[in-house]
Amino acid sequence: MGTYLRLTPALRSVLTCFLESDGAQWGLLISSKSGKPTGTVYPLLERLERAGFVTSFWEDETGRPGPRRRLYSLLPEGREWAMERLGR
Repeated sequence: MGTYLRLTPALRSVLTCFLESDGAQWGLLISSKSGKPTGTVYPLLERLERAGFVTSFWEDETGRPGPRRRLYSLLPEGREWAMERLGR
């Protein structure tokens, strides 16, 4: 990948959330789990998606109240990259 992502504490936290999850997560959940503000998490998710490590999609309509969530998933390349960076 041609994108450089500096391994900051915030990026480390976001990647850890993905590695400890079984499926797609929404941004606010990642923010809550990582302890990082949404103003930090969402730009990181966007950069990870542009780098080809994460994909996102809108959830299908559910019976849950509130707006639809945008879900983020770590791609296989992203999982490999994250595990390498985090020394796992």
